[in-house]
Amino acid sequence: MIRSQMRLGIALMITASFVFAMQDGISRHLAENYNVFMVVMIRYWFFAAFVLAVASRKAGGLRAAAATSQPVLQIIRGLLLITEICVTVVAFVVLGLIPTHAIFASFPLIIAALSGPVLGEKVGPWRWAAIGVGFLGILVILRPGVAVFEPEALIALTAAVLWALYGILTRLAARRDTSATSFFWTGVVGAIGMTLVGVWFWEPMSRPDWAWMALLCVTGALGHWLLIRCYEVVEASAVQPFAYFQLVFVTMMAIPVFGETLEPNIAIGAAMVIGAGLVAAWRERRAGLAT
Repeated sequence: MIRSQMRLGIALMITASFVFAMQDGISRHLAENYNVFMVVMIRYWFFAAFVLAVASRKAGGLRAAAATSQPVLQIIRGLLLITEICVTVVAFVVLGLIPTHAIFASFPLIIAALSGPVLGEKVGPWRWAAIGVGFLGILVILRPGVAVFEPEALIALTAAVLWALYGILTRLAARRDTSATSFFWTGVVGAIGMTLVGVWFWEPMSRPDWAWMALLCVTGALGHWLLIRCYEVVEASAVQPFAYFQLVFVTMMAIPVFGETLEPNIAIGAAMVIGAGLVAAWRERRAGLAT
């Protein structure tokens, strides 16, 4: 039974990674032709509707999902996430999908580095070593001091830091709120925040791109549903390493569709970052099993 649950959890995580990779490709296509704020705003409208639909079907309905003793923290989480998404989509356009994801893969290491001072969690020597190797991998990708260094890469690194901060605040919120409550506030606050910004950047969209926009909304909701099902089946730490498949799927799509190339420094640096992330995840899982 446990093995079958683990296999199902792995399958759900890999499928979610594929769906999110498709979502990223569609986001890049739309953001190349339309304002990023408008694209993310429409995506969040659908996401908020999905969140409300999920919350209304659970025990207690919307009132139970919205109940929190830390609304300020939940609002900050929601606003931080929409900022991260906008920055990430900009990075897709100006830098490319492959290098953005290669750099973004460092976020678990940033979370590990921040979990000590922010959350008071113990970070042992193994995880500090993994963090160090991971950031060396980032330097390999960025190639600072080299003539071909792209300053746009710092946009992707900013997105990784923002996502890590969001992860830290999510852990902090989880000490007093359920995952359903955090999910509810993420969707609602994000939709309101993006509407207040995105409505000022509205522009006409062609019929084919409205179809892509609809597919973007569907993939977003489907990806989150797959993650919810995955975490219902197995612990997040058990399947988190399989989330790195998203970089594989993005690479397989970006090369033929967007004409991107996998540069040697990106491949080497990404391997270092992912390897370090797997070590950090392994040590975190062992620590969790020991408690």
